[in-house]
Amino acid sequence: MTIFSNVEFKIKAFSEKVTKTVVKTRDFELVINEPKKLGDITQGFNPVEFILAAFAGFLKVVEHLVVKEMDIEINKIEFKIEGKLNPVKFMGKNEEARAGYKEINIDIDSDYDQDTINKWLETFESRCLASDNLGNDTSSKVNIS
Repeated sequence: MTIFSNVEFKIKAFSEKVTKTVVKTRDFELVINEPKKLGDITQGFNPVEFILAAFAGFLKVVEHLVVKEMDIEINKIEFKIEGKLNPVKFMGKNEEARAGYKEINIDIDSDYDQDTINKWLETFESRCLASDNLGNDTSSKVNIS
């Protein structure tokens, strides 16, 4: 087994207009854009939807790792993820409010038994990169070139 240490991921992002950002990584490109109700036509997920989408991606990856380790077959696991946030700080209207999600709820539709789901969730919580980043402080440095 190969042990990885400090694996680095990189993206480049640029704005095509105020509400539309194009992000590139490796050979991929994605569009982040605000929905019509927030001032633009929908040409992609908005930033907070991407957070939930990334979370779902991690859930699915960890699901496959853990069911393999638990030596069980993948039955049905589907996720509905909903996040609640108040954009007042983002809009510059309240310095006391939190800018990010206050809560993220995950509804699981599965035909696994409760013990299997509980073991999977325990493993997920301890190993999921998104859960770790959402639940802990991560330093970010801004370098201006």
